[in-house]
Amino acid sequence: MTHSFQRLSGLADIAVEYDAIFCDIWGVVHNGRRPNFAACGALERYRDEIGPVVLMSNTSRPSALVPESFAHIEMPDGFFDAIVTSGDAIVNELARRSPGPAFLIGAVDEEDAEGFGLFDQIPMNFADMDGADFVVCTRPYDYDDDIEDYEDLLTDLLARDLEMVCTNPDVKVKVDGREVMCAGAIAQAYEAMGGTVVYGGKPHPPIYQLGRAWLEETLGYAPDRILMIGDNLFTDVLGAQREGIDCLFIQDGLYGSTAAEFRSLCEAHGLSARYQLPELAW
Repeated sequence: MTHSFQRLSGLADIAVEYDAIFCDIWGVVHNGRRPNFAACGALERYRDEIGPVVLMSNTSRPSALVPESFAHIEMPDGFFDAIVTSGDAIVNELARRSPGPAFLIGAVDEEDAEGFGLFDQIPMNFADMDGADFVVCTRPYDYDDDIEDYEDLLTDLLARDLEMVCTNPDVKVKVDGREVMCAGAIAQAYEAMGGTVVYGGKPHPPIYQLGRAWLEETLGYAPDRILMIGDNLFTDVLGAQREGIDCLFIQDGLYGSTAAEFRSLCEAHGLSARYQLPELAW
C-alpha cells in the first residue's frame, strides 16, 4: 500500500490536510493512570487552529461519564469537542433486548469502569446461564484472567445458542505498561467457536456513524477529510480502513518489540495506516 506507516515528526506535518480528527483515548491521550500531556496539547492546538476533535473510545461507559474518569486522573481541559463511545453505540442494541434477562460476563457496580453507567440508561435483568435470553460481555471478570479461563464458560454458552452483545470490542490494552485482556478477546473467542456476537464500537460501523453525525451537525456538512488517530491495529487501524479514512497509528510496542515483528503482523492481517508516530505530539 502506498504511504504505508509513513513516519512523521508530529501531527503538525499533516494537520492542515484534515477537516476533523477522530482520536482514540486509552493509549493515546492517557494510559489509564496518567495523562499524555503532549498528545492533549497537540489535539488542543489542532482544535484551536484547524478543526474539531472527536474522542472515540471503546469503553462501555456512556460518553457523558468519561469526563468524570478524566477528572480522576487529572486530565487537562480544552483538547476535545465531543466524545463518542462503544457504550453509546451499543445502547440501541441493548434497548431492543431490554429488560433481558441476560447472562453477564463482567460487572455493573460503581467500581467497574466498564459496566458502571451503561445499565443506568438501559434497564437490564441479569440471570444465570439457564435463565438468560442472551449474553452481555462488558469486561473479563478479573483483569488477571487469560482467555483460557473462559473456554468452559463459552462452551456452555454456545451449547445454549446464546447470542453475545460485546460492549467493548478491545482485545487488550496497556495499563501502566502492563497488557490486560478486554471484552473483545472473549467475544472473538466466542465467535471462533461458532457463537454470534453483536458489536457497537471500533472497528464496527455504529460508533463511526455517531462520530460522523456529530461532525455533520456541528460543521453543517459531512467532511470527507477525517483523520483517525489510535494505537490499536484491530480497532483503530482496521476501522479506519473499513471507513475509508486515513489513520495515524501510534506504535507504542503493543504489537511486537521489533519493526520486523510489527510489519509481519500487519502483513498477515492486511493492515496498514498512512502515518505513524511513537507518541502523539504536535
